[in-house]
Amino acid sequence: MRTKKILILVEKDLQKRWAPILKNSSYHIIFKNDPQRAAEEILSSPPELLVLQESLNQVLIWELIKALKNNLNLSFLPILMVLKKENLNKDWFSVPADDFLFEEACGEEILSRIQLAFARAQRSVDNNPLTGLPGNTTILRAIQEKINAEEEVAVAYVDLDHFKPFNDRYGFARGDEILRMVARILSNVVLGRYGAQGFVGHIGGDDFVFICPLKEIEKVCQEIIKDFAALLPNFIDPKDWNRGYFEEKDRQGKKQRFSFPSLSIAVVPLLPGRFKHYGEVSAVAAQIKKMAKGKEGNSFFIDRRRQPYETKNR
Repeated sequence: MRTKKILILVEKDLQKRWAPILKNSSYHIIFKNDPQRAAEEILSSPPELLVLQESLNQVLIWELIKALKNNLNLSFLPILMVLKKENLNKDWFSVPADDFLFEEACGEEILSRIQLAFARAQRSVDNNPLTGLPGNTTILRAIQEKINAEEEVAVAYVDLDHFKPFNDRYGFARGDEILRMVARILSNVVLGRYGAQGFVGHIGGDDFVFICPLKEIEKVCQEIIKDFAALLPNFIDPKDWNRGYFEEKDRQGKKQRFSFPSLSIAVVPLLPGRFKHYGEVSAVAAQIKKMAKGKEGNSFFIDRRRQPYETKNR
C-alpha cells in the first residue's frame, strides 16, 4: 500500500514539537511554513491530507483553503485547521475545513485526528483509487456547473481504444500503468495550462473526461495525442513494437492481430443555452464517440453543434 502523504503548514516552533511525534508514523510527512511554497507543492504533487495553522498567516491560509475547495480537482482534499483554543468559536458552516486541532494537541490526539480524517475521506470521496482523479459524482457536478454558468468550454470524453486486448497480452499491472500514464498526461496538459479553470476526471476503466476553454480545445487535443504517442513505446515490448502490432488469442482460441492502444477524444462544446442538464451532454458525447472511435489511430472529433467536423489522424 502506498504511503499516504501529509503536508503540514505550520510555524517552525510547532514543526519542532510535532516532528518527533510524527516521524515514526506510517505517513510521509512534509513540513512547510511558507503558504506560497505550500500552494506550489499542493498543485504540483497533491498530498492526501493538508494540515494548516490559522495563526501562521490568517489571510493567506483562508485564501488557500477557499482556492482549494473551489478547485474541482482538489476539493476532495481533507483539511485540518490548527487553532488556538480562544479561536474555537467559529461558524463551522462557513469554514471550508473538515476538522480542527489545537496547537497544544498531544501526539496521540494528532495521530487520532489524522486517522479520523482519512477514514472520513475514504467514506465520502469518489476519487478513482487507481489514478486519484475525481470520479463520476464530481465529473457530473463539474459539467453542470459549467452549464449553469454558461461558460464557453469544451467537455472532452477520452477513450483508450484496444485496451482489453492490451490487458490480455501484457497483464493488468501494465494495463494499470498505462491508465495512470493517460491520467498524468491529461492532468499535465489541462491542469498545467489552465489550473482551476481546467478539470480532469476519471469515469472508470479506460474512460476519462476533461474540461478546458473552448477556444483552446484543438491545441489541447493535439498536445495530449502527441504526448501519448511519445510515451506509448515505453509500454510495448520491443518485439511487438518493431512489427507494428501484437498477437493475442480471441475467445475461440485463435490468434489475432491487434493494434496498439490509441486515444479517441470526443469533444462536446458547451455553448450558452445549448444544454440544460449534464445528461444532454452525455447523450451528445455518445454520438460523437462513435465518430472518434471509427478512425484508426489517435484521433479527436469535435461537434460544432451544427457544424461537426473530424480531424485527420494524428
